[in-house]
Amino acid sequence: MAPHFKRDKDDDWFLPKDVQDQLTKTFKDLKDDVILEVFTQPGVNDEFSDYTVKFCTDLARLTDKITVREFAIPSARADELGVTASPTLCINPDEYHIRFLGAPLGEEGKAFITAIMLVSLKMSALSETSAPIIEALHDKRLIQVFVSPTCPYCPGQAMNAIKCAIAKPDLVTAECIEMNENPELTEHYNVGSVPHTVINEGAHEALGLLPEERFAVELVYLKSAEELLKEGALPGQEGDKAPKGFGTIEPGEVDLVIIGAGPAGLTAGIYAVRAGLKAVVLEKSIIGGQVALTPVVENYPGFATVPGKQLMDIMSEHAREYVPVHEGEGVESIEMGDIENDETITVTTTRGVYSTKAIILVTGASYRKLGAKGEDTYFGRGINYCASCDGYLYKGKSVAIIGGGNTALTDALHLKNLGVEVTLIHRRDTFRAQQPLVDSVEREGIAVLWDTVVDEIQGNDQRVTNLKIRNLKTKAVTDLPVDGAFVAIGQEPATELALSMGVELKPDGFVKVGPDMRTNVPRVYAAGDLVGGLQQIVTAIGEGSIAAMSAFEDIAHPYWK
Repeated sequence: MAPHFKRDKDDDWFLPKDVQDQLTKTFKDLKDDVILEVFTQPGVNDEFSDYTVKFCTDLARLTDKITVREFAIPSARADELGVTASPTLCINPDEYHIRFLGAPLGEEGKAFITAIMLVSLKMSALSETSAPIIEALHDKRLIQVFVSPTCPYCPGQAMNAIKCAIAKPDLVTAECIEMNENPELTEHYNVGSVPHTVINEGAHEALGLLPEERFAVELVYLKSAEELLKEGALPGQEGDKAPKGFGTIEPGEVDLVIIGAGPAGLTAGIYAVRAGLKAVVLEKSIIGGQVALTPVVENYPGFATVPGKQLMDIMSEHAREYVPVHEGEGVESIEMGDIENDETITVTTTRGVYSTKAIILVTGASYRKLGAKGEDTYFGRGINYCASCDGYLYKGKSVAIIGGGNTALTDALHLKNLGVEVTLIHRRDTFRAQQPLVDSVEREGIAVLWDTVVDEIQGNDQRVTNLKIRNLKTKAVTDLPVDGAFVAIGQEPATELALSMGVELKPDGFVKVGPDMRTNVPRVYAAGDLVGGLQQIVTAIGEGSIAAMSAFEDIAHPYWK
């Protein structure tokens, strides 16, 4: 065992200088000491083990609050903690059960740094709604969150588990598992999409990022929220509609509620606050929307190329200097007050109730489904919609990408770069994507099946194995053996909230707005992918700023009066 690593040369750093500076500022808030125990086994993931040791060593060099200890697998300490995977990283293991299986050097690194902060501060950071729910837990839980290094949703789900482990250290074990470094576990639980959460070795499983409150409920009761709602009462609480704390918090009064934290929503927040409005941005999922899932953005002014997630991190950091951005807070309902009597609008979320004068809808769009037989059956088991999240699952394997637009070709190039054998399936005889993407696909030699559609997705009890495809011109039906398929055929606008308020839609299903981003409902505005049109980052930003200024003008001088 080496109790602490030391490297004295200024140029002998694993972390880049800008990351060092950022973490140094972050670690100034550390309170209690944090011990990181690193477990490695020679011959198993050696490169990642070396990365983990160097990473942790650098963290300890940045602050005297962090101590790093190294142990072998097997060893007495590894046996004591039940550690078998290399590398494994435990945080204060004598106090909490929080561990990372695999080097936390991708997106999950954010969860790792946040976990260090929370452990040092001895706080779970659970919301006022979630904390009482977790108090109802009386049995042990093992939470295993499978992640990939490029998945922007994964850190949020890992933090759900880690927060619960801090809140209930005697009952909850949280494991963040990098799937590529732990293939046996990944295969054992048939992980086909991330984040994939397994509780108590399969007693309950969940796909995707869950809102914190929903995660807490499902952790306690080992059932999906849908199952609990169907039952009408939660287990062990006969007659109660929800566990204690599963309600609302004290109402808050604001001038403007912005629903959605993509480029349009973040921009609207900046412009609203700069105009003097008290605003809040609510995001039910992750900040950045579809842009955060784009591997590379090549048409945003000022950046020749930039990963979509990095671009949205920059925008988010800027926006947070002006406006509160509440990640993981979804809107459940909106009640419009009487406009003639200046009544406010009531926005009820998973965490509270807001009273506001105006609303900007920037809820974006979701992936459009293919509609082929077997699509729902094999979702998460070979059928995927996010190449950034799930591409790593298919290294060395073969996949089909269904579509012919910018997203489909971008995904194809991304997967090809990861070492995936890619075939594009397009129902037309020419692509609809921008020419530079078309040129890149041709240059990379990616196979294309023109004039072809997928009639059926087939597989075994575990995963997708074959696509039944049909040529639209020859009518020939053939088989395409694959390990998976990514659907990239466009988006469906998220119009549920708009429709609930009586907002008018265009014939194509997107929200109808004027050049000022006003909808037909006074005090309600819309922008971004929700309104259709060009659907580019730069147009979303412009629309967000216009919507914010229209809201400012109308609050000051109501045009409907």
